[in-house]
This record gives sequence, structure tokens and C-alpha cells, in this order.
Amino acid sequence: MTRADLDKQPHEVAEMFDGVAQRYDLTNTVLSFGQDRGWRRATRAALGLRPGERVLDVGAGTGISTEELSRSGAFAVGADISIGMLRAGRHAGREIPLLAGDALRLPFADATFDAVTISFALRNVVDTEGALRELGRVTRPGGRLVVCEFSHPLNPAFRTVYLQYLMRSLPTVARGVSSNPEAYVYLAESIRAWPDQAALAAKIGASGPWGRVGWRNLTGGIVVLHRATRV
Repeated sequence: MTRADLDKQPHEVAEMFDGVAQRYDLTNTVLSFGQDRGWRRATRAALGLRPGERVLDVGAGTGISTEELSRSGAFAVGADISIGMLRAGRHAGREIPLLAGDALRLPFADATFDAVTISFALRNVVDTEGALRELGRVTRPGGRLVVCEFSHPLNPAFRTVYLQYLMRSLPTVARGVSSNPEAYVYLAESIRAWPDQAALAAKIGASGPWGRVGWRNLTGGIVVLHRATRV
């Protein structure tokens, strides 16, 4: 079984997601108890998309999040480093543009998009600040960023229960659903090691192109939407 290490080398991350692509969307729904649908809708709402705008979904995977963004009437494009995930999206019949692309070297010109988003993928990029700068490069001045990512539950007791689920139960459940359950050991470890809400907001603000950084907790802080504006 293929799994990445926390040093997040791009080829290892891509290979790992290739290995989970076939049942990735189903696994996410099972592991999140169906919350993933609401998180995608909340991301779309936070972007404030309007018909005719252009939005880029980085780390789009199978394109299920990109498809949600397109419901706003905006022209939505998905990009992902995993060819296997993109193929799974095409096999699922998603009629949206899905392109191969590294978050650190996006295949788009400067200021191409009105809004950009990255869901549950920023923590898998080897250079967080570099990815935030690259997202800023392809966004027009005044454009919006939303980062949807796992974070730290606010309630200490809830956080303890959540971490137990994350490190013990999640890999076990994944063995019954995922095509590559070993990958979910890495995913659990990467979530536990990820910065909390304030620390990620500081990273976004310090990356260069982003201002007016704020966040909103979802599901008690299990997931957080960080929003910023391109200066």
C-alpha cells in the first residue's frame, strides 16, 4: 500500500491519492458521517461566487468540489496533482474542466481568476506559504480566497474524542471502505499536525498577496473556512 510521509514529497502525495481515487468520494462521505456535502456547500457560499465569474479549485481531486462550485453559475475549473483522481472524476461523468496542476506551479496566467479555493489539500503541499503565494498570483486584485481545511475543535473534551476517532477509529473504518486504507494513516497524522485556526490565519496573512484574513468554524472546529482578499 502507498502512503505519503509528513515531509509531503509531491510524487509520494500524488501516488498515494492515485491509490485512493477509485473510492475516494465514498470514503470521505463515510468517514465524515455525511458532513462533507455541507462543507462543500459552505465553501461555495463563503466564496460569494456570481454568474460569469471564474473560480479555480486547487486540489480538486475527482472534481466533486469543483462541481459544487459550478452550481453558483460561475465558470469553475479544477486542478489536481493526482492523475488518478482526475481520471476518477472523468469516469464519474463530471462535465467540468479538470486539469493536472501542482499547487506550487499552477498552469495559469497571472490574475486569471476572480476567486480561488483549496479544500482539504493545502496541508498536503510541501510548501504552504509557496502555495498561498501561487494562489495569489493567479487571482485578480480584489479576488477572494477560501481555504477549507481540517483544524482544531474548540471544545477540549470534544477535541479529545475527535483525536481518538482520528488516530484510532478512522484508519479502521477506512479498511472497510477505501481502496488504500494505509493512506488514511497519513491523512490522520497530517490533520493532527496541522496548525490551528489562528496559526493558519497568520500564515495566510504573512504569505504576501492576501489581506483581510478571517475564519469561520464548521462542525465545532473540525473543519474551518479561512477567507482572504487579494491585495
